[in-house]
Amino acid sequence: MKIILNGYYSFLKVALTVLMGVLIIPVTMQIFARYIDFIPRYIWTEELARFCFIWIILVGAMIAVREGDHFTVDLLPTPKTNKGKAIALIFVDAMTFIMAAIFVIWGWPLVEFGLLQTSEMAELPMVFIYMAWPLTGATWILFLAERVVDHIKLYRSDRP
Repeated sequence: MKIILNGYYSFLKVALTVLMGVLIIPVTMQIFARYIDFIPRYIWTEELARFCFIWIILVGAMIAVREGDHFTVDLLPTPKTNKGKAIALIFVDAMTFIMAAIFVIWGWPLVEFGLLQTSEMAELPMVFIYMAWPLTGATWILFLAERVVDHIKLYRSDRP
């Protein structure tokens, strides 16, 4: 399972890089169209840039959960033992899991709604945009399950 998650994680990093590259194209077109009169001002570039930005944010959030860099705030005192660290990490991951479940549960109706819609300018199917939320939630759940296994190992490491 770890090999599959590592492959998926690598895919997400590549996808994030590709999305950043794709975002540059419509934004550059918008900038040049403002200052150079013979370049037409395309309206769809703004929409494509917005859609890329949404995916960049959510793919970045998926990667951050895997790396353990997301949703952590130091509110609790720093634990001194491995058992305390594991409990604190499991608590944070449980809160993240609740958010992931919200993304999946309330994101799925968005996907169903997106099957019936297209975007105004580029006429892209909106399902490709709306599916980002339940996919993000499902990915968080996968990565959180992997992390909880590591936290349980950390918790047990205090035992003689």
